[in-house]
Amino acid sequence: MVEVRRTALITGASSGIGAALARELASRGITVGLVARRQDRLAEVLAECQTDAPGSRYFVEDLADPSAAARVADAAWSAFGHVDVLVNNAAIPGVRHVTRLDPGEVERVMQVNFQAPVRLTLALLPRMLERAAGTIVNVSSLGGRLGILREAAYCSSKFALCGWSESLALDLWNTPLQVKLIIPGAVDTEIWDRPGAEASAYEGPRVPAVEVATGIADAIDSDVFEHYLPDMKSVALYKTDNIEDYFAQSIQMLGT
Repeated sequence: MVEVRRTALITGASSGIGAALARELASRGITVGLVARRQDRLAEVLAECQTDAPGSRYFVEDLADPSAAARVADAAWSAFGHVDVLVNNAAIPGVRHVTRLDPGEVERVMQVNFQAPVRLTLALLPRMLERAAGTIVNVSSLGGRLGILREAAYCSSKFALCGWSESLALDLWNTPLQVKLIIPGAVDTEIWDRPGAEASAYEGPRVPAVEVATGIADAIDSDVFEHYLPDMKSVALYKTDNIEDYFAQSIQMLGT
């Protein structure tokens, strides 16, 4: 009998959490499909993954293009015959004071961070339901539970992804499909280093991407819906109705 390997499709897989997760899942014997814009970086990550998961491959797409999600879904399903796990990880920052934001900038952040996960999910969902198997993993952020100074665009996209994930899980509760929501804190990735971008208000420690990737890999087969990596749930839930106090507390928590 031919062994059928589990497959995972990971967006934003050329660096950071996505690349670390691809390596982690491949080391666990899962065939990975890597999605990102940078072919050279994807090729490097793929070469590492193929040592343990030789059937892995990459798909070069820019998820800022609304038509990219359907192409990725079709290509991955055609290449692997199925997709067991979809990891919506790709994200871009949006650090800019709201008085300097323009609508186009907000729309691009929403397209990559929110619309692309929605489009990919909806493209794969009917096929997963037909197979009666599949897990959808949405990587949001602590900024999806807590407003952050100068990150209105980014936080809006991540809040939207949290709400989408919660409703998605409710709609699919009586199906064989699983939904996982990942809430990372500050992670040491390239998202902090954007030429020309405004500086983040956060100046505190950052956890290694591999630590978060290991947590995501463990979360895939867990019975828990929401995973804070590292565990900062108490920070996300600590809010106040007084906007002045909220501003002061946010600055304090951000370490500035």
